[in-house]
Amino acid sequence: MKTLKLFISGIVQGVFFRKFLKETADELGVKGFVRNLEDGRVEVVVEGRDEKVNEMIDRCKKGPKHSEVKKVESEEMRHVGFDSFKVLSL
Repeated sequence: MKTLKLFISGIVQGVFFRKFLKETADELGVKGFVRNLEDGRVEVVVEGRDEKVNEMIDRCKKGPKHSEVKKVESEEMRHVGFDSFKVLSL
């Protein structure tokens, strides 16, 4: 099991990025949350099996059709124990 916090920069707000990640997380079976930040980045906390978390990172780097991901920063976290993947507001 792995838990990571990601910060995604670029054209990532207003392009259905959070919806894309919610659908991706549900497909992969990972838990956590995604939310827009006031500085224009998207924050994601993702928790699950190593290979599923790694796949989530790969998909974050691509993003949905109208996004343009410039950078994905990640940091490891302690296991939280989320029960689902949620889209949060500011």
